[in-house]
Amino acid sequence: MSFGGGWIVGQAIYPLLKGKTSALLLLFMEDLYLNPYYQSQFAGEPVQVINIIPARARFSAAKILRRLSLFAVGVSLLVFLILYLPSVVYFIVSGAKLPSLLVRQPQKTEAVVLPPAPVVEKYQPRLDPSLPLDNMVVIPSVGISTKINEQPVENYEEALKVGVWRVPDFGTPYDRQLPVILAAHRYGYLRWSVPYRLKNSFYNLPKVKVGDTVEVVWRQRKYIYEVYAEGKGEEIADYSADLVLYTCESLTSPVRIFKYARLLRV
Repeated sequence: MSFGGGWIVGQAIYPLLKGKTSALLLLFMEDLYLNPYYQSQFAGEPVQVINIIPARARFSAAKILRRLSLFAVGVSLLVFLILYLPSVVYFIVSGAKLPSLLVRQPQKTEAVVLPPAPVVEKYQPRLDPSLPLDNMVVIPSVGISTKINEQPVENYEEALKVGVWRVPDFGTPYDRQLPVILAAHRYGYLRWSVPYRLKNSFYNLPKVKVGDTVEVVWRQRKYIYEVYAEGKGEEIADYSADLVLYTCESLTSPVRIFKYARLLRV
């Protein structure tokens, strides 16, 4: 009596599996037996199928794979909710007027009293041609590194769509008669990827601590500031600062998070 390939393979590996089972080897045997090549080689011959692995082992493997798949889906959903849910809620609540929730247009009224303009100091960092031509703000402690966008007050939304906006009614790093004021979204837009949001928005501005440095590249000069104070409120509290950074605290709150910094002479 002659036997087919399935019987031969079963006899060959049975001693290795005695006392143990392997769903993967079972799948190998089944694939070998069902392969058209082996079917043609043993055509017309009786094939003895040896079920050396119980069916429950196969079901067990399938059950594990199903659980792993469900776990992966659950982890992916959790990550999505953590990273994107604030933006989704922000978009739904704010609608087309989303940028206006972050930056209030500066208003010149008699109620706003600015301190006397200080004398502009002669200190300027050296011109460095290796620095980028674009004006940049970099906060190493939280991974922010982005271009400073210039737009008039009436068109500030265009600047916020891509990142950080410099309020034009105030100072520049070179001309320090008034503080430099930089504003940006915290959560931004749905089209922003997570890496883009972390690098180009003020999502992590609340993590900036007193003592952290902020670098501003302005016309190929690097100005280094040190954060000396922080606060929350609906208006800037300290106009004596050389640099003010701010963003919204939460999705719909009028409260802003402020960081105040002094220019270092380095």
